[in-house]
Amino acid sequence: MANSTVLQSEHIKSNRANAKTSGVFSLGDDLPVHRLGFGAMRITGEGIWGEPKDPAAAKKVLQRAVEIGVNFIDTADAYGPEVSERLIGEALAPYSNDVVIATKGGLTRQGPNQWLPVGRPEYLRQQVEMSLRRLKLERIELWQLHRIDPKVPVEESLGAIAEMQKAGKIRHVGLSEVKPQEIEQARKVVEIVSVQNRYNIGDREHEDTLQYCEKNNIAFIPWFPVAAGKLAQPGGKLDAVAKRTGVSVSQLSLAWLLQHSSVILPIPGTSSVPHLEENVAAADVQLSKAEWKEIEESAK
Repeated sequence: MANSTVLQSEHIKSNRANAKTSGVFSLGDDLPVHRLGFGAMRITGEGIWGEPKDPAAAKKVLQRAVEIGVNFIDTADAYGPEVSERLIGEALAPYSNDVVIATKGGLTRQGPNQWLPVGRPEYLRQQVEMSLRRLKLERIELWQLHRIDPKVPVEESLGAIAEMQKAGKIRHVGLSEVKPQEIEQARKVVEIVSVQNRYNIGDREHEDTLQYCEKNNIAFIPWFPVAAGKLAQPGGKLDAVAKRTGVSVSQLSLAWLLQHSSVILPIPGTSSVPHLEENVAAADVQLSKAEWKEIEESAK
């Protein structure tokens, strides 16, 4: 990991990684978080299944994230399943006042890398209660429907969540992997403050959803935020720009997201403290308009 050389680049304005420099977004206009967060999917076992190889190391990553300004941590009951939420509760509770833990429900697990949606109201209510217990919280600040279940009307799924919100167990509600028309449908049942879709510089399938979020001041949380494939391979166009500017491909990917839209909240995940620090240092990457344009062109 070339973290030490990365932090010396003239394109990074600080030599100390801190998520505070990524700016602030207020979820639901009343819940401010630093825009560069942490996705807690990778602190579980292989295939997002079972325990991590080193639970103590996973907890150190979580604790270090908070130390360097990350106050928005995203997880899900399906990560492990249950493992990610439990580790967060063990590592970080009682939480600092400004730390926001977001979780998701609505996907079930059958094995490594296997996921099936279940949106039955009674199941979602149960999962909210279990998430509260594992995370050691009295209220989930942001609960997100992990996937819309095609077998269950979204009005029924979110109707149960609206009830949990009224009961004080959920503060804000979000969605994942949705299109604008689905967000519109959901907003008839409950206020939606965030959308979590796959998105990065090389994969902009959900640009229409991002634009919808911009118009409605809804947080857009890109999962898989770092460019992959040919674009990021050694010798690729993004790799060439990274070498010339002295920052890593992952830092360029994250910095691009931050400057692309003010509603974007990237949540890169890792099980390594050095990689975490490298990712958070992306908040300080400073490129010229011409350089950003070159990067945009390289992704086409």
